[in-house]
Amino acid sequence: QTPEEILHHLQNIVDFGKHVMKQFFGENYVHHGEIIQLPLDFVRQLCLKIQPERPECRCDKDMDTLSGYAMCLPNLTRLQTLRFAEHRPILCIEIKPKCGFIPFSSHVSQEIKHKVCRYCMHQHLKVANGKWKRPSKYCPLDLFSGNKQRMHFALKSLLQEAQNNLKIFKNGELIYGCKDDQDCVSDWNELARHLKPLFFPSNGLVSGPHCTRTIVKELVQVITMALLSSTDTCRAGDMKTVPISQGRSYCEASAFNKELVRNGKHKLESSGLPRGCLLYKTLQAQMLDMLDIEGLYPLYSRVEQYLEEFPEERSTLQIDGPYNEAFYEKLLDLSLEDDGTVAFALTKVQQYRIAMTAKDCSIMIALSPCLQDECSEQRPVVLTSKSRFTFSVSVLDLDLKPYESIPHQYKLDGEIVNYYLKNVQAKEDPVMSNLFKENEDCTLVLHKV
Repeated sequence: QTPEEILHHLQNIVDFGKHVMKQFFGENYVHHGEIIQLPLDFVRQLCLKIQPERPECRCDKDMDTLSGYAMCLPNLTRLQTLRFAEHRPILCIEIKPKCGFIPFSSHVSQEIKHKVCRYCMHQHLKVANGKWKRPSKYCPLDLFSGNKQRMHFALKSLLQEAQNNLKIFKNGELIYGCKDDQDCVSDWNELARHLKPLFFPSNGLVSGPHCTRTIVKELVQVITMALLSSTDTCRAGDMKTVPISQGRSYCEASAFNKELVRNGKHKLESSGLPRGCLLYKTLQAQMLDMLDIEGLYPLYSRVEQYLEEFPEERSTLQIDGPYNEAFYEKLLDLSLEDDGTVAFALTKVQQYRIAMTAKDCSIMIALSPCLQDECSEQRPVVLTSKSRFTFSVSVLDLDLKPYESIPHQYKLDGEIVNYYLKNVQAKEDPVMSNLFKENEDCTLVLHKV
């Protein structure tokens, strides 16, 4: 790409964060950054310096050393919440929550998609492909439930099997989480050693397994409180894409749900998220995927067919930007009545891209210890049994998902569902899977003995 094309690409990223995602998530949560110019010699030296530190899976992506343009963004692992905290340790938890709802679209062709969430199904395919060694017990629907018991279970599951969905930083340095695909060893004792001075500054807790479990429990409670907090307002905060009650609020594959069933208890429904918290806003943006990829793909094909006939219309349709106020306003049309037009199809395609962005974003929770007399009423604070933390919550990885990735998503969706049906559901319920299918007539044959 030419320097001009790279500048245009970066400007699109900034504009998308500023004019679109800030409307969904709120001013305090989104850091859209700014474009700067750097000396090319500095960029080349930087590229050489960081290359040995990059994970192997990222080394196939080259850093731009030719244009001189870059994006300047805050280091959210070190985000300071108060000036006095500059000499205090900063703890940061990065969570990639993934999709927090079960598809409710009538376009879904496989009933399993109305029962088991995409994340839980995808886990099995990733293990089969060698991406991970074992499936995680984490289920996004538990985290998005608003029910503290389910949220605690979800966060502990992430701590047990972090994969690339959880990382913990201390003073900007990664102390817990995967550095690479297979580099996932959960050492809670090592984590507790890092966290003990923050959660138990007086050192009054005995060491050993009890200490580790207590610190992990405190950490999970702090993360839950921060995720349920409301520290910002935004225009789209009250926008209800679809009543959550229309979709199932639990996933049948969730380890938490299975444990309830095993114990003969009723399924624990969601308690509901506070409307102002970041999880609620994330879920609302995700639920712009109202048709599921199966209902969306024919609309994408309609747009593609139109562009083949009128390629010059691509810029008019704002497929590649500009991502401005007008682009955002079109996203607010939640009608599902297809009038057969390209305009309707395009609106649903753009909403799907926003939803995919929200499904793949990361939430950063920065925590810094503070004394009681230092914490003002204007700053959010969470309390533990022995400590108090001032905190901030941010969201990142908000680059708009490419229009061209939709065919890949459609193909991947089929692969995930088919693998789950053939290799997981069939083993979990062999009688139901092998003898008869739902809604099929069965004949009982009696043999004389």
